[in-house]
Amino acid sequence: MDLFAKFLEDRGPLGKWSRTAHGYYTFPKLEGELGSRMKFQGKEKIVWSVNNYLGLGNHPEIRKVDEEASREWGLAYPMGSRMMSGETQYHEQLERDLAEFVQKEDVQLLNFGYQGIMSIVDSLLTRKDIVVYDKDCHACIYDGIRMHLGKRLPYEHNDIESFEKQIKKAKLFQEQTGGGILVITEGVFGMRGDQGILKEIVAYKEEYGFRMLVDDAHGFGTLGETGAGAGEAQGVQDEIDLYFSTFAKSMASIGAFVGGDKEVIEFLRYNLRSQIFAKSLPMPITIGNIKRLEMLRTRPEFKAKLWENANNLQKGLRERGFDLGNTSSCVTPVYMHGSVEEAMVLVKDLRDNYDIFCSVVVYPVIPKGMILLRLIPTAAHNQEDIDQTIEAFTAISDKLKNGEYRKQAEFIKPE
Repeated sequence: MDLFAKFLEDRGPLGKWSRTAHGYYTFPKLEGELGSRMKFQGKEKIVWSVNNYLGLGNHPEIRKVDEEASREWGLAYPMGSRMMSGETQYHEQLERDLAEFVQKEDVQLLNFGYQGIMSIVDSLLTRKDIVVYDKDCHACIYDGIRMHLGKRLPYEHNDIESFEKQIKKAKLFQEQTGGGILVITEGVFGMRGDQGILKEIVAYKEEYGFRMLVDDAHGFGTLGETGAGAGEAQGVQDEIDLYFSTFAKSMASIGAFVGGDKEVIEFLRYNLRSQIFAKSLPMPITIGNIKRLEMLRTRPEFKAKLWENANNLQKGLRERGFDLGNTSSCVTPVYMHGSVEEAMVLVKDLRDNYDIFCSVVVYPVIPKGMILLRLIPTAAHNQEDIDQTIEAFTAISDKLKNGEYRKQAEFIKPE
C-alpha cells in the first residue's frame, strides 16, 4: 500500500471537515491591528480568540521597542544555536529577569512552547522513570509523554483521589525499576479555564518523593499577586520543581521558558535537543520580550483591567443562565448542547449576523453532543464589547434550543 493512500480514505476526525471548514471555521484570517476588534472577511468583529491577555501585543511602547530592535539588529542575528554561536547578553538578561520574577534559581529560554515542553519531558525521563499526569493536559505534553518508554499513568482531571491512586502505583513501579517519578499538570487548563490542583498535589510530595512540572501558559501574567502565575496564586510556587510558560499569551510574543533549581536547568541547557539543535531566538524578539516582561512586572493596571473585563463577562453570562463550568481563570468557556453540524451553523450566525468572533470546540476535543465556545477576555476589551457579546450569546442560545440550527444543519456533511 502506498504510504499516502490511506489519507484518501481517512482524513482524520478534523481533516474530514477540511474542505467544508477551511478558511472560515478552520484557518480563518483575522486582519487589521491586533486588538479587541479586528476584521474577518472584510467586516469588523469583536474578537475573543486572541490570547493577548494584557493587551501588550499592540501597545505603543512595545511596538517602539520591537521596531527599534528590528532596525538595529535585523531578524537574522544571532545565527546558530545558543550552544554553538547564538548566545548574547540579551538572552542571558531575559533569563535572569524571568528567574527573579517566577522565583526560581535559574531559567532556560526556549524558542517555542510546544516543542520546548516536549523536549523537556523527553530529556527528563528514562525508561526506568514513571510519569503521572492529568488527563486534560495540553497536546504538547501528550506528545512529550508519547516519547517516554517507561510507565505512563494518567489521572482523572483535577481528581485528587484518582491522583492518589496513580501516585501509589507509581511508587510501586519505582521500587521495581529504581527510577524517579515526574508529575505533570497545568496551572490553568486552556479549554476549561480551571486551575490545576497544585496545592493538593504538592501535599503528597514528601511521602512519595516525586518531582513536579507545571505548564502555566495561561496563568503566567494573569494569576497571583504579582502575576507570577498559578503557583503564586495557590501559595505553592516553591514546591513546583519545574515551572514552564510561554510568551504567546500574556506577553503576546514568541518563545517560552522553564525555571527551576540551577543544577536542573544546567542539565536541561546541555541536554534539551529542541534548543541545542535549533537557531537562537532572533534579537528583536528577545529584546522585545525583555520589554514585555518589564511592563508585565511594573504595570499592574493591565492585569487589573483584564480581570475587570473577565469578571464582568463571566458574571453577565452566568446571570443569563450560561454554563461556564468550573473556570477559575480569565479563560471563559461557554458550554452548550448540540451536534458538530449545529455548531457550524451557530458560529456562522454569530460571526455573520452578530459580529462576534470566538473559537468553537467540538468532538473529538470534547464529548459528542457538546459545543464549547471559548472566550478569551483581554485588557483591550471594554464594557461595550462585553454587553454586545452577552446579548448575542443570549440570541444564539435561544435559536439553538428552539431547533433553528438543527434544521439548517441537515444540509452540512463532511467531505
